[in-house]
Amino acid sequence: MTVKQLSLPELVSACTDLGVPGVGLWREPVQAYGLEETAKLVRDAGLSVTTLCRGGFLTAIEPHARVAAVDDNRAAIDEAATLGTDTLVLVSGGLPAGSKDLHGARARIADALGELAPYAASRGIRLAIEPLHPMFASDRCVVSTLAQALDLAELFPAAEVGVCVDTYHVWWDDRAPAQIARAGRAGRLHAFQLADWVTPLPEGVLNGRGQLGEGSVDLRSWRALVEEAGYGGPIEVELFNETLWSHPGKDLLKATTTAYVSHAC
Repeated sequence: MTVKQLSLPELVSACTDLGVPGVGLWREPVQAYGLEETAKLVRDAGLSVTTLCRGGFLTAIEPHARVAAVDDNRAAIDEAATLGTDTLVLVSGGLPAGSKDLHGARARIADALGELAPYAASRGIRLAIEPLHPMFASDRCVVSTLAQALDLAELFPAAEVGVCVDTYHVWWDDRAPAQIARAGRAGRLHAFQLADWVTPLPEGVLNGRGQLGEGSVDLRSWRALVEEAGYGGPIEVELFNETLWSHPGKDLLKATTTAYVSHAC
C-alpha cells in the first residue's frame, strides 16, 4: 500500500531493482491480479511475502454477518498460505452501526478467533492482531492498545495468535514498551511495521501516515524495543498518504528505502 500506484509487476520489478527482499501484500490488489499469478510473480522474482493484510472485521452482531466474516477470514488464511507468507494481519473491526458496546465487540472478536486460530494453524499461518490508534475505535478497530491485543491473543497458543506492532498506532502509548516486552516473552511478536505521525492529519484521517523521519515518532527506538524483545522478523513500512501516492511509485519506493536507512537503522 505504500506504493499502491504501482501494479504488482511494477512493484516486484522495483523491489528487485532496489534490493528490497520482501513485500507485505494486501488482498485487494492480489485478488485483482490473481492469487496464483501473484504467488508465481513474487516467487519467480526471489522475493518473500512478509505478511498478508488484512483479515479481521469480526465485530458484527447479526449471525449471517458473523458467518460471512469468518468465511472471509478463512479465505484470507488460504490466500496467505498460497502466497507463501506465514502471517495474516488482522484489523479487528469497529463498532457495529448503532452500537456503543466496546466490551461486546471485543468479546465477539475472541469468539471468532476461537474458530479461526485452529484453522490458521492447520494451514501454517499465524494471526497477528494489530491495534489501531484510538481514533479508529468506532469505525475500524475496537482494539486500540497492545495490551488489549495481547489480552485477546493470549486466549490462544502463541504459535497461532500474536500481535502486529505498528509505530503509527502505538507510538503515543507509554505502556506500549512494556507490552512489547510482554509479547516478546510469550513469542507473540508476529509483525512489525513503521510509519511516522505527521500533523495536521488530513480530513478523514486514514491517509495521514507520514514518511519515515518527517514526524514525531522515534522510529529507531521502537525498532530497538522490538529487537530487544526478541523480534528478528521482517520490518515493513506501511504508508497511506495521498501526497506520497501522487509521486512516481519507483521514486517513492527509493525515497522510502533511503528514509528507512536514515531513520530506522
